[in-house]
Amino acid sequence: MKVNVYVTLKPGVLDPQGKAIHHALEGLGFAGVDDVRAGRFIELEVADDVSDADLDAMCAKLLANTVIENYRIERA
Repeated sequence: MKVNVYVTLKPGVLDPQGKAIHHALEGLGFAGVDDVRAGRFIELEVADDVSDADLDAMCAKLLANTVIENYRIERA
């Protein structure tokens, strides 16, 4: 089974990568972009019997830094 994990910075956490992307977009002439927040997409292939609790533990222990990041899990 495919599982998608989306990892994003928590609100209020400085996002230098997002700022760099925003600056580059402006430099390329793209107007109207007010802000950019960058994150990560992680695709896992897991056995069908892997529990939601196990997926949550994977994210909390390794895939995301829960001090500064949020994560969302989607079974695809």
